[in-house]
Amino acid sequence: MIENESSFTHTQVNSCQVLFIMCLTVVAFLSQTLSSHFLFAEQSSQPNIVLIMADDLGYQELGCYGQKWIKTPHIDKLAAEGMKFTNFYAGNAVCAPSRCCLLTGKHPGHAWVRNNGDPKLPEELRAKYGWEFPGQNPIPAAEVTIAEMLKQKEYATAAIGKWGLGHFGTSGDPNKQGFDLFYGFNCQRHAHNHYPKFLWRNDVKEIQPGNDRTLNGETYSQDQFTKVALEFIRENQKRPFFLYLPFAIPHLSIQVTEESLAEYKDVIPEEDYVHKGYLKHPYPRAGYAAMITHMDRDIGKIMTLLEELELDENTVVMFTSDNGPTYDRLGGSDSDFFGSANGFSGLKGSLYEGGIRVPLVARWPGKIPAGTTTDLISASWDFLPTIADLTGTKPPKTIDGISMTPTLLGDADHQIEHEFLYWEFAAYSGQQAVRMGPWKGIRQNLLKKNAELKTELYNLESDPSESRDVAAEHPEVVKRIEQLFYEQHTNSEVFRFPAIDTK
Repeated sequence: MIENESSFTHTQVNSCQVLFIMCLTVVAFLSQTLSSHFLFAEQSSQPNIVLIMADDLGYQELGCYGQKWIKTPHIDKLAAEGMKFTNFYAGNAVCAPSRCCLLTGKHPGHAWVRNNGDPKLPEELRAKYGWEFPGQNPIPAAEVTIAEMLKQKEYATAAIGKWGLGHFGTSGDPNKQGFDLFYGFNCQRHAHNHYPKFLWRNDVKEIQPGNDRTLNGETYSQDQFTKVALEFIRENQKRPFFLYLPFAIPHLSIQVTEESLAEYKDVIPEEDYVHKGYLKHPYPRAGYAAMITHMDRDIGKIMTLLEELELDENTVVMFTSDNGPTYDRLGGSDSDFFGSANGFSGLKGSLYEGGIRVPLVARWPGKIPAGTTTDLISASWDFLPTIADLTGTKPPKTIDGISMTPTLLGDADHQIEHEFLYWEFAAYSGQQAVRMGPWKGIRQNLLKKNAELKTELYNLESDPSESRDVAAEHPEVVKRIEQLFYEQHTNSEVFRFPAIDTK
């Protein structure tokens, strides 16, 4: 009896062991499945962000915005597979202040950098890093950039192209502003030649073979930017990343590879002109068009890699420009011939529409409705809160931007809209502008101590070219805009506005 009892117990134990092992297997399977599920959920709540910004590209220099001469099939495809904005504005009318607004989420009355400029910086830093170009006014350490914000979710971050917000060793050093990798031109003066002798990889110079800063060379900077961008994507494909691509095209000088030039050289007519500034290209119109198409082709390479790595469905890609197109055939450019500003008044350096209204296209398969267009009035200081929304990160409190995410995701009914957009620009006589619904107010001569300030008013719905000043007909609108001119301007020690500064 005892023997049988012992035998029964042994059998029972074996059965329990089998059952226990089976339970462990099921638990392990469920654990792995749930882990994969939550990992997928985490990944899909943290999309990759690719933000591409052209340099001095006009509103109508893309096929999807009506350009007739210049071919941009890859950007056009982004628009066709995503959303096109028709009322989007740059942060400012020239390079550095526009980039500051984009990265910090502040409009020009609050942003630190409000104009280009060559600051006087410590000679010991110049000697330490081997600066050959001044590097522009550095943004302070207290400013929070998109890259710094994304470190909340441990994003890999890179800025590849043109920086213009402070040299290495200063507070504006891109590596001190949240970027793991910087590659390109730190100073925008350095970026005036697309065949540079060197480019920066973080704070180290990389010699560019076969280049001597003349019209042609062996190593085209745009190709280098694309090469490093593709490397960054491959290296960070298994984690969320933010790739900021402030390309230097089509900023002057007009320079491009012979292969790209060939597409336009016998197609676009040239004519005599008086050359001013920058290097002279023998085929300036064809060269300018070829630069933009070359950049477009590189964007196609980035999109192809995202698809090959199966990242495109979890990657938000946005393309815009830092300000309007170049004026007066400077460097051989011809904004009139290409209709670059879409018939808007003003060009680069102006707060009229042609200087600040720019393209924006955004693509995120399955999230941003394909083939859509929005007339949402928005600006580049909206990028920071938008990216915060898309990535589940927390934006700084003191910003002027409003998230565009509801519009991007097809939920325009829940979009919070700006009451107004505000600009000031401490150059080109000193300018202020406000966009308020259909109204656009602008005034100039703010660099004069006792200037007689006159506010012009335009109705952009009926007069997008700002050709008829209706200020006398709408004094109440002018009064509100002038109130905003004073309320939204804060004094800057570096960028003075003598006409309205309070101290």
